[in-house]
Amino acid sequence: MGEKVLLLASIATLGWLAAGPARAQTSAHSAVPPTASAAGPTETIDGIAARIEDDVLTEGEVRELGAFQKLVDGQTKSRAELIRELEDQWIVRGEATAANYPTPSAEDVDRAYSQLESQFPSPDEFKRRGTAAGLGEAAVRRMLEEQLYLSRFLDFRFRPAAQVTDSQIEDYYKNDFADPLKKRGQPVPALDDVDDNIREVLIVRAINDRATAWLDDTRTRLQIDVIAPEAKP
Repeated sequence: MGEKVLLLASIATLGWLAAGPARAQTSAHSAVPPTASAAGPTETIDGIAARIEDDVLTEGEVRELGAFQKLVDGQTKSRAELIRELEDQWIVRGEATAANYPTPSAEDVDRAYSQLESQFPSPDEFKRRGTAAGLGEAAVRRMLEEQLYLSRFLDFRFRPAAQVTDSQIEDYYKNDFADPLKKRGQPVPALDDVDDNIREVLIVRAINDRATAWLDDTRTRLQIDVIAPEAKP
């Protein structure tokens, strides 16, 4: 994806912030209690994966996040890891909503969708893999919109304090950039030619570190209860 995307805690799926259904922190949720129809027995629409404050995360959101990771990275994480990522997204979404942070434009979402699609051999293959993962185009676009919203808010909140020194840039250039190229026998650009790119890499790293520390601190003050998955018959 052309636009830099920040990570939420342990999310590292190609740098993508995989996101569940867009919703305000205290809005009506897709999880609903069992309902009885006139025709017959009670039916459960969606299970609850975790309770967080007065809201819930659903099993449907867990499955959808896993499907998105499968589409983007070819693999997905464990249920516990997916739930934790959804919890982190819940925290950031609540802060962004409270700050009235603007949502991405339709053009932004179109661009992100096109960039993701371009990572596949063809548009047809992208659609096929999305369908195989259980994600239609509308779901992918919605998740990308949420991803942009949350990652941009983290950038907005933490970038001003993410300062990088010339010494840090020089150290990164020598140890993480130049040395690996030399070992592979590849030419090494001069520092002046890449210092802006290195600075941005280090700024994003600093933003991620600050965001992770903030999330870890915030979750200690929240009531979070993960629900054990139902045993399959």
